[in-house]
Parts: sequence; C-alpha cells; structure tokens
Amino acid sequence: MVKLSAPFVLVFAAVSSAVLLAATRIITNPKPDAELKQLFPSAAAFSPLAGDPLHYEAYATDPKTNPSAPRLGIAFWTTDMVPDEHGYHGPIHIIVGLDLKGTITGAIVDYDSEPYGYFSVEPPKFGAQFKGKTIRDPFVVGRDVDAVSRASISIASATRAIRDGSRLIAGKLLPEAAR
Repeated sequence: MVKLSAPFVLVFAAVSSAVLLAATRIITNPKPDAELKQLFPSAAAFSPLAGDPLHYEAYATDPKTNPSAPRLGIAFWTTDMVPDEHGYHGPIHIIVGLDLKGTITGAIVDYDSEPYGYFSVEPPKFGAQFKGKTIRDPFVVGRDVDAVSRASISIASATRAIRDGSRLIAGKLLPEAAR
C-alpha cells in the first residue's frame, strides 16, 4: 500500500482545483485585440488576460519599454465576472472597458446564442448605450437602458452582466475614490 504525504496531497488538491476551475471557465475570444482597441482607442498596449479577477489592463505607453507606464483602465469578460448570468439561451459574452474613475468606456457583445440576439444584444447600438455610464448608475431596462420587445430576457441578462461585472471588478481593482 502506498502512503501519500500531507504535502503531496495538498499539492495534488491545489492542482486538481486549478484544472477544474480552468475547465469550468466559459471560453471567450482568445485574441480580442480589436475589441480592446475599440474600448481604449488611445491605448498603446494591453496586458494579457490575467489576475484575480481575470482582466486586461490598458496602458497609455507600452509597459515593456516603460515599466512605469500609466494605466488607462481595465477590460473584462462578463462571463468571467458573473458566470452564472445567462440570457434566454445561455451566456452572453460581453467584453467591457472601465476607466480608472469607474466609467464604462464601452461594451461589446462578442458572442451569444440568443434567438433574438440579432435585433437585441448583437447590434452595436446595444453596447454603445453603456459608454459613459458609471458603476453608480442604475442600469434599469426601460429607464436608462433601451428595452426591446420579444427579447426582454436577453436584454435584462446582458444589462445585469455589465452592471454587476463592472461593480464587482471596480470593487476589487479600482481606487477607492472610483467606487
């Protein structure tokens, strides 16, 4: 009989947990370079997707050449921040930019499988309406977010994902004055 040491068991448990977490992560666009540039047009560079919570960082200059490069903001996938938020037919993959003051720089729907997505969450005007909103705005469908008949579940879910994801990531990664 093989006897396992306590350190081995702990390492095995940690590795198993990491593999399980990676397996349950909803995979999004692995190369959102164009979307990141759309969210932060003045950015010179972006970090890889990393951190806790997972996010990209936008920089005014390339941190590889300038280690003290100022950060412009952060971008995140709503499916990473609020993975249980689903539309009518499943998760709606939205990448959201947030400046350092807690203002949304943009929201882009990258993928969805909604039956009415083509006239609700997919058109660029859906994501565009969030640009300029702050994490303190109400995000109420029909008041400060446009409603679309026959797609209310999709619109409400995408709105909650943007609102809740923005508030969660701001609480963890932005300066206290921005929250």
